[in-house]
Amino acid sequence: MIALRNITKSFDGREVLKGISMVFEPGKTNLIIGQSGSGKTVLLKCLLGLHQPDSGEMLFNGEVFGEMDDSIKRTLRREMGMVFQGSALFDSMTVLENVMFPMQMLTNTPQKEIKSAAEQVIERVNLKDANKKLPAELSGGMQKRVAIARAVVMKPKYLFCDEPNSGLDPKTAIVIDNLIREITQENNITTVINSHDMNSVMEIGDSILFLKDGIKAWEGSKELIFKTDNTAVNDFVYSSDLMKKVKQLYK
Repeated sequence: MIALRNITKSFDGREVLKGISMVFEPGKTNLIIGQSGSGKTVLLKCLLGLHQPDSGEMLFNGEVFGEMDDSIKRTLRREMGMVFQGSALFDSMTVLENVMFPMQMLTNTPQKEIKSAAEQVIERVNLKDANKKLPAELSGGMQKRVAIARAVVMKPKYLFCDEPNSGLDPKTAIVIDNLIREITQENNITTVINSHDMNSVMEIGDSILFLKDGIKAWEGSKELIFKTDNTAVNDFVYSSDLMKKVKQLYK
């Protein structure tokens, strides 16, 4: 579990996060949504330890991040998996080598065990026959699955995803959404996803944090987001003609 308590963050005197409090629960897909510039990426970077909040607390399973010594922070970072927006695979490495990479870099696990662990997660994301292929030989959806396999090969407690459906067609995006949700539930991972994709909200939004101008404007679930009277949420959710038609179904 991750708990945020009154997190603030400013850059050059401009306040980007304004007192964000939220709980991200294990076994659920926790989505952070909002327009560009709402603070989603900055909040995700704070969670990853790439930005230090100006004030407030971040708790990982009850431990305050700012009070951890360096060794505990290093251990925590090894418990984090990350799926990048562009997959961020190494072009010169095969699928198997890409997935093995985190364990090779961060653990002293024997090579045979690393290979076995990588093969297992590759099979879990339904890419069993792609071990020897290079990223350039894969479709966008397959590359995302490799990125997910690499992110979970070390059995993380926390999984962070930055726009995991970026660049994918709607059908493939749903496959990726469902795969992330299944792995989250199977392993009781605390998964946090940055997204602006309303399809993802509808499919896997167990818990949703809506940011507007750095403020928590709303929180709830996919069932509640279509019933809220919150003007800011409705302006975001029903910005397209398609979603306006969906709205009528929930009346």
